[in-house]
Amino acid sequence: MSVLCVTGTSTDVGKTVTTAALAAVAAAAGLHVAVCKPAQTGVADDEPGDLAEITRLAGPGIDTVELARYPEPLAPDTAARRSGRTLLHVDEVVDAIRALDATHDLTLVEGAGGVLVRLGADGFTLADVAAALDAPTVVVAAAGLGTLNHSALTVWALRAAGVDCAGTVIGSWPGQTDLAQRCNLEDLPDVTGVPLLGRIPAGSGNLDRAAFAVGARGWLAPSGLLPGRVDSLLQ
Repeated sequence: MSVLCVTGTSTDVGKTVTTAALAAVAAAAGLHVAVCKPAQTGVADDEPGDLAEITRLAGPGIDTVELARYPEPLAPDTAARRSGRTLLHVDEVVDAIRALDATHDLTLVEGAGGVLVRLGADGFTLADVAAALDAPTVVVAAAGLGTLNHSALTVWALRAAGVDCAGTVIGSWPGQTDLAQRCNLEDLPDVTGVPLLGRIPAGSGNLDRAAFAVGARGWLAPSGLLPGRVDSLLQ
């Protein structure tokens, strides 16, 4: 059994596509995979959210669990208060993930926004969830200028919470790169102190399932923290 959290340096950096890539590779290795999204915001009750996108890309064999949904595109605690809906509590999130972990080979937990975004009551964050589960965490980062600072701060926040950062993934790598983006490939590991685990090409979320599964094996690198059957399929 294994739990891996996925956070980002900010919103819209590619967390969902990265989570889908991890799920696709794990499923291809024969693992029983679950994905938990504790809080989905900015999506109406009758609309598909991030978990639907993961299912589309990684396959219907992935079990998905969403614990709360709030329609306004805000931090979950703010969105909950404004909607009048129930705030999440850290214990219920941890318990739900532990239940998934008990019946799956790999459980991926996708956060909302950055690592210190408040998910619910008492201002708990994904860092608190990961610490309670003793779960390593992958940081999804942007490709360009500014990502060194954002990534270093995110890794620092995880370490301050007692969470092991597995590494970073660039969530949307452009086809044509500028100087800053090329330099970031070398500088990210040095600045953050954790390995760069991969680059996901921009637009990968538009691929069909088969092409996405094939691509995912080349986009990610072995982390040493995932079940061995997953790492054996990677670069």
